Amino acid sequence: MNRRLQLTLVALGLAGTLGAGLGTLLGDTGDDTRESDETLVSTDAGSVRGATADGYRTFDAIPYAAPPVGDLRWRPPQPPAPWTAPRDATRPGPLCAQTGDHLGAGSLAEDCLYLNVTSPQQSAGNGRRPVLVWLHGGSFKDGGGHLYRAQRLAVQGGLVVVTVNYRLGALGFLAHPLLGDGGNFGLADQQAALHWVRRNATAFGGDPHNVTLAGESAGAISVCAHLAAPSSAGLFHRAITQSAPCVSAPSAGTGTGNGPRPREQAEQEGRRLLDALNLGAAPTAARLRDPRLTPEMLLAAANTTGTTFGPVTGGDLLPTDPGQAIAGGRINRVPVLHGINRDEQRLQVWGYETGRYQDPIPAAEYPAEIRRAFGTNASRVLRQYPLDRYASASHALAAALTDAELAASTVDTARALGRHVPTFTYEFADDDAPWFRDFPRPYPMGAYHAAELPYLFDVGNTEPLTDAQRRLADRMIGQWSAFARDGDPGGWDSTGVRVLSPTDDATAPDDFAGRHHYSFWSTVRR
Repeated sequence: MNRRLQLTLVALGLAGTLGAGLGTLLGDTGDDTRESDETLVSTDAGSVRGATADGYRTFDAIPYAAPPVGDLRWRPPQPPAPWTAPRDATRPGPLCAQTGDHLGAGSLAEDCLYLNVTSPQQSAGNGRRPVLVWLHGGSFKDGGGHLYRAQRLAVQGGLVVVTVNYRLGALGFLAHPLLGDGGNFGLADQQAALHWVRRNATAFGGDPHNVTLAGESAGAISVCAHLAAPSSAGLFHRAITQSAPCVSAPSAGTGTGNGPRPREQAEQEGRRLLDALNLGAAPTAARLRDPRLTPEMLLAAANTTGTTFGPVTGGDLLPTDPGQAIAGGRINRVPVLHGINRDEQRLQVWGYETGRYQDPIPAAEYPAEIRRAFGTNASRVLRQYPLDRYASASHALAAALTDAELAASTVDTARALGRHVPTFTYEFADDDAPWFRDFPRPYPMGAYHAAELPYLFDVGNTEPLTDAQRRLADRMIGQWSAFARDGDPGGWDSTGVRVLSPTDDATAPDDFAGRHHYSFWSTVRR
């Protein structure tokens, strides 16, 4: 696989085989901005000066916590130091340390705990707009808040949108006995950002008592964790999860990839990572916080060991696996909007086959790929997903992986949540969703993982929306913002699945379970 393609696949945050969940399709939009008096806002730590453009205001790189460096590395986030002169908030802050964003530039920054605010210029009638806090994806190892430009959600949806950087990779999710109740520093950062919103939303025209916590892929896994985290209670009032169901179906397995894993497993992984750093027979917490142990070294060790990252269960912040907490009703009870894309794993399969075959999977290799993916269940899966039912081996393998790993879990999540809170389920189903400008479309990619993001945010490196797709984007922004206002996306049947596509916006329930062979997958254990 060439280096440019590798960097792009890192940016996509591919899950499963590539060890990633979605990261960044994204980039700055290059909007021309002009200053006005509306750009100066006072926060509890000092004033910030942003910019205005086309009916909205933006404020980038606002510190919500102190830089987690030196003795603050691998510790809970601390309040930022106050400042006196207005702080420039017209340029993005650094990405948290990571291997590479969509440009391949990466980051070695530990001083990265910043958030960004986008709000409409005109005030709401009562001065309070719903707030949507966005947690980016990227396998808990890539991505950044400023890569999601939220002006359409702000202007069309009437929302105050906050996008958040949080510690990634080993710096955010390393679990080790030396770090005490560690492993969830990135989740603690997200909580600190929510506390910041509670204190400062009003200054930006937002309502601190009407906050929706939303995320995609790893960001959605984070939202699920906050639904189950006792210390997150009251920090948000609605939840949106995109492409990462909270409840793991039997066919999807547990404790793998970027999903929550028990502390014992996470600490074993942490020990292997530290062994790769050659810190000596008995490393100390002080040695781990020594600046001579650089982010670059940590990134290299994670790459060498193939370490994946995700929330850690069994500690104070996340005592219980989110799926188990939801099943038992031990959650922060807020309305939830959740769903997946119809062809999620076509993106994963494309990345995998590009590295293994440099071309689409040959038909003759399909049985072997099913065996590789499903082990002792392969014969059953091959009977359920015969190659002659699909356009290619790539499509057949992607269908099986999508159904096993995401669709079955979506059904289980909807049923578990629906017993306790208002729950609305969607399937994004644009068969011709925008693809990436830098690469020819390898074959019909359908509604692949992350394909819905350009409908909600202005993102870089993707083809422009067609007129029909813009109309779908307008509908989705209306539905997401309606849910953020009052917990109801409007006209949805909460007992079914709403299909979101340019050609079908019907309100009737879709046979989601049948389409994705739920009855079959409910009998398969990975």
